[in-house]
Amino acid sequence: MSDKKRLLEDWDKEQNKEQNIEFKFLMLVYLTMLVAFLIILPKIYIKNQIYYISRDISKLHSQYEVLSEENRILKQKLESIRFKNQVLDSVFIEIEEK
Repeated sequence: MSDKKRLLEDWDKEQNKEQNIEFKFLMLVYLTMLVAFLIILPKIYIKNQIYYISRDISKLHSQYEVLSEENRILKQKLESIRFKNQVLDSVFIEIEEK
């Protein structure tokens, strides 16, 4: 019985002791967290910047494709107008000559 009592008393003493964290250990934890943040935060910032820039590039690329298609259509219309003008000019020249 005395062994059990002694063990219980020792256990009670351990439970009643103040459990203080040492200053060095606390500083080590804070320093570790600081280093982790210094590594992780720039990575997150760079990834966000890459995302926003790629989104802008995609938007500009789609606008470029639309404008290129519009340019192609306008060139076709211009060519059609030039052709009509040449044909009409030749017709008017023939009419004037007669």
